Amino acid sequence: MATRERRLAEFNGQGDPQPDQEVEVLCEDHSGTYQLPFTCRFDHGQWLNAESGSIVEARVIRWRPPKYPR
Repeated sequence: MATRERRLAEFNGQGDPQPDQEVEVLCEDHSGTYQLPFTCRFDHGQWLNAESGSIVEARVIRWRPPKYPR
């Protein structure tokens, strides 16, 4: 559980990011938490892969600005 709490603390985005803002996301499923290997955008209530525009089919629980901007 310490790993989950540490990851939650690292992803501290509040509310929803702006639609044009690329962010890193933290997801969670029955196996635990994980970070997606690509940046995402939040647009019209959906998380999208920032590069492909495809819908992210994972449960996003937190977000943050990218550590290494593109």
